[in-house]
Amino acid sequence: MPRLTLKNYVQGKVNRMARPEKEAAVAELVEDFRTANATVLTEYRGLTVGSMKELRRSLGLNTKYAVVKNTLTKIAAKQAGVEISDDLLTGPSAVAFIKGDPIVAAKSLRDFAKENPLLVIKGGIYEGKPITTAELMQLANLESREVLLAKLAGAMKGTIAKAARVFDALRIKMEAGAAPVVEAPAIVEESPAVQAAPEVVAEVAEATEAPVAEATETPAE
Repeated sequence: MPRLTLKNYVQGKVNRMARPEKEAAVAELVEDFRTANATVLTEYRGLTVGSMKELRRSLGLNTKYAVVKNTLTKIAAKQAGVEISDDLLTGPSAVAFIKGDPIVAAKSLRDFAKENPLLVIKGGIYEGKPITTAELMQLANLESREVLLAKLAGAMKGTIAKAARVFDALRIKMEAGAAPVVEAPAIVEESPAVQAAPEVVAEVAEATEAPVAEATETPAE
């Protein structure tokens, strides 16, 4: 009697699915494709059930890692308007539907694959466009949104504090009758954290509720 593998189990289960079950499976996959921030296709050949559970735990609750049938996945991707190369739909496939931070999930997949070479990361979809395995690894090497937000918040707070000191010194000197020329503080956009993630400036600015100082002109005598 042939040994029952995870691949054979999944294949047999799919083959036994009635038409309504297949339609329901496709509909679920379509919804997963449409709601995911990113999608990563993998090959799990040789992984044990225990390894699969470990991988799911490492990906967290914001990522759905599901073993899929290639034919149903291809149909679902087409219905969802997602372009997937046929090369990614070969062999026993499992898909990570990432609904959280794609960088965090990419790091988890990268780290798991290092310890479990049987997990093959084939490619995926990010921001609606196909990406290669190499591009996924580059994504995994980036800092997560949470880290960038923390750095940006720190940079903005430091700049705001510096501006407050400068304006306070200016006020004291003006009250003393002096008319100093004060160098404006460096704007927060010069911070490396801002340059690394310009799209999150508005979010942190709103969170910190930074006050905006209005310049006043001294009337001419």
